[in-house]
Amino acid sequence: MAKIVQTTARAVVAYGVNPVARFLLRIGVTPNAVTVAGTVGVLIGSYFGALGYLFWGTVIVTACALTDALDGTMARMRGGSGKFGALLDSSMDRLADGAVFGAVTYYLATEGNPYGGVVAALISLVAGQVVSYVKARAQSLGLNADVGIVERLERLLIVGAGGLLGAAGLPWGLPAALWVLAALSLITVFQRLVSAARSDVKESAA
Repeated sequence: MAKIVQTTARAVVAYGVNPVARFLLRIGVTPNAVTVAGTVGVLIGSYFGALGYLFWGTVIVTACALTDALDGTMARMRGGSGKFGALLDSSMDRLADGAVFGAVTYYLATEGNPYGGVVAALISLVAGQVVSYVKARAQSLGLNADVGIVERLERLLIVGAGGLLGAAGLPWGLPAALWVLAALSLITVFQRLVSAARSDVKESAA
């Protein structure tokens, strides 16, 4: 799944994101401004989703989440975003993820927690945060944990698919997507811990 998504992402960057990034830089928009704007959009979309407008909430969140590729492309075109830009991007990602899964949890709770969706949403939220933490912490220790079956983009796509199924009148769609995501997120945590442990062994043996 990750390779398919990455290939698609490269195609999007080549044919869609690059021209937009150049245009925004030309008119004076900074990567950090795009990062913040994208997060605000995700918060708005999450609010709509929490109120039960699954289709529009999913569309808004997905569209705004794509700014994750846009701000990174803009930063590369400028020669790098700097340490603060990287910190801001990671912080906004965590805030956006919390809003998305918080909204999903609230919505499912108001619907009577169909198919245990609330539990799946909470597991996905916590596991998703741990996925990002393990990679960041490993890198700070000089270890390699840049692996895993689902990263942030995959997580949002899975939730988005579930949201669209729910909007189409299939009440099992969103909970099912969340249970799949919960399982894959936990697997990703394990994959990253194993990768970090192996790189530590190699480093110690060198």
